Amino acid sequence: MADAATLEPAARLEGRRALVTGAGQGVGRGIALALAASGARLVIAGRTESKLIDCCEEIVGRGGTATPLVCDVGDGEQVQACVKETIARLNGLDILVNNAHSVPLGRLLEVDDKLWDIGMGTGPLATFRFMKAAYPALCESKHAAIINLGSSSALRWDTATYGVYAATKEAVRALTRAAANEWGGQGIRANCVLPLAMSPGMEWWCENRPKESQAFLATVPLGRVGDCELDIGRAVAFLCGDDARYITGQSLLLDGGQARLG
Repeated sequence: MADAATLEPAARLEGRRALVTGAGQGVGRGIALALAASGARLVIAGRTESKLIDCCEEIVGRGGTATPLVCDVGDGEQVQACVKETIARLNGLDILVNNAHSVPLGRLLEVDDKLWDIGMGTGPLATFRFMKAAYPALCESKHAAIINLGSSSALRWDTATYGVYAATKEAVRALTRAAANEWGGQGIRANCVLPLAMSPGMEWWCENRPKESQAFLATVPLGRVGDCELDIGRAVAFLCGDDARYITGQSLLLDGGQARLG
């Protein structure tokens, strides 16, 4: 498969200002790299400063612009401060990517209220808070785009051990659709992507649940797991660009054809 150096960016985003949460690793990092390669200036947020710095150094090394900002998305005050600081550093905001999420896994009887609260607090509640905090700045943008991260876990025929995780992600999809309908008049587009990519979470799953993961991955029509930057990040860059200006309120499966939205 071609690497990042041999492929042209999927969209041109010169001068646009983006905030990506959970960008220190995995899918968030891939999205950040792709947006920067398309010309966007970034603030990347997450809990682990060293990972954020490493991602920023890679972006800068490629000729892009990125600034790290430590933020626990489960903390409402930190969310507000993160958005405020991002707008100050970038002199506005055009693109918001809600990727960070501590996902709760386990059977229904195994997931306690604390895990539920963490999953909801860092997922749909954090997404809700970020969107509302960013709304005034996005209203001033001529290219406003929100990308929220969903999951095809709710589409699995057997959702055992994924029920609570799926519930948090389906809530994110519902919020995305609502934002698209309520804020379209202000020129704000909101879409959700449902990725299948070789993230740290996927690596953990393949290592710790080999039979389950192998059986699942065998159902991917394209026969491979997606690359965080080339397959997921580039698609997000497209959705943030002018070529996607008439696309909003949609849930896009980025999974090699594995799942089907009914």
